Amino acid sequence: MQSGIATKSARIGEPSATASVALSNRANSQDRAADAEYRKNMTAESQKLQKIPEWHDVDDEIFKNEIIAQYRPAVLRGFVRKWPVVRHGLHSPEAVCRYLHGFDNGNHVDAIMTPPEVKGRIFYQGDMNGFNFMRNRLPVSAVLEQLLRYARFPESPSVAVQSARIADCMPGFLNENKLTALDPSILPRIWIGNKVTVPAHIDEAHNIACSVSGRRRFTLFPPEQVSNLYIGPLDYAPTGAPISMVSLNQPDFQRYPKFREALAAAQMTELEPGDAIYIPTLWWHHVESLEKINILINYWWGGSIGSADQPHSPFDALFHALLNMRGLSPEIRSAWGAMFAHFAFDAAANPTAHIPAHRHGVLGELPPELAAQLRAWLAGKLQP
Repeated sequence: MQSGIATKSARIGEPSATASVALSNRANSQDRAADAEYRKNMTAESQKLQKIPEWHDVDDEIFKNEIIAQYRPAVLRGFVRKWPVVRHGLHSPEAVCRYLHGFDNGNHVDAIMTPPEVKGRIFYQGDMNGFNFMRNRLPVSAVLEQLLRYARFPESPSVAVQSARIADCMPGFLNENKLTALDPSILPRIWIGNKVTVPAHIDEAHNIACSVSGRRRFTLFPPEQVSNLYIGPLDYAPTGAPISMVSLNQPDFQRYPKFREALAAAQMTELEPGDAIYIPTLWWHHVESLEKINILINYWWGGSIGSADQPHSPFDALFHALLNMRGLSPEIRSAWGAMFAHFAFDAAANPTAHIPAHRHGVLGELPPELAAQLRAWLAGKLQP
């Protein structure tokens, strides 16, 4: 089979350098024109969004000791600009695709495809009895070939590899593109696609996302805006995590009036190749890929999706609470809210100050054996 991607040892059907640059320039010109048209049609509210604070010349110590410690989003300009993949991405879409192709070990990854009419927005079908995309599993190289073909057309389906573990599909890539600011045990994932929009959603972990090719627009909302984002089903979402039902680019304020309040608190940025963004745990983020080929590397840590040694999630407690609180009167729910606030959420409260240390029980530090006993007890309570 002929391929538009040339490997290091074979150059099958490779366009000339002049043709590659021409295609890259033409695609970028079309993308910028479409982006200008998009900006012209943005709602007045969207045009007034705050900018996410930007940092420059961030080293590992600044990232660990100043940025993460604030629990606030941060844009890190040029954070990974020295990565080889970024240099290839800045040269041309073909160059970065050839570079990634050289690391592909043939393992299949999860990919999705949306029809052209949905304009890349990952969402539900109209009746919410399904999602508006098809799933497939194929090697990274096959996705890259597909993207290069689609890049030649003004209208095409949207294709995306979502959250593929690089160690599983391109292990050699990690030897050349390393993020030294994080512990080596934190394994990165790759996101590859054309123009795709992921509605506002949350991650149960800290997240640093590094743009290596193309551009991405991030719009973030603080966790406390959850009541203004009109969140869809918690247990049935196209992205896995719950999403906002509101279209950021075409919001229906009659149907979702409180979304104006969410926009007033929103922050936005655009990442160029080499830039990164730090997204704290549970900050809602809406992500748009803006060009014909966009590639991003991300790292999750400190949560259930960031590490195999943290399989338990606060979402478990949320579902358990929903199960047990169902049917209670508003007054009783409010009373339980006070209990939860005092014992679980109020950082200033000290519910054990008046209790001897040896009787802190579940309110104190939980040794592994006590935590295991508590989980076993809870599991037994969940049995019908």
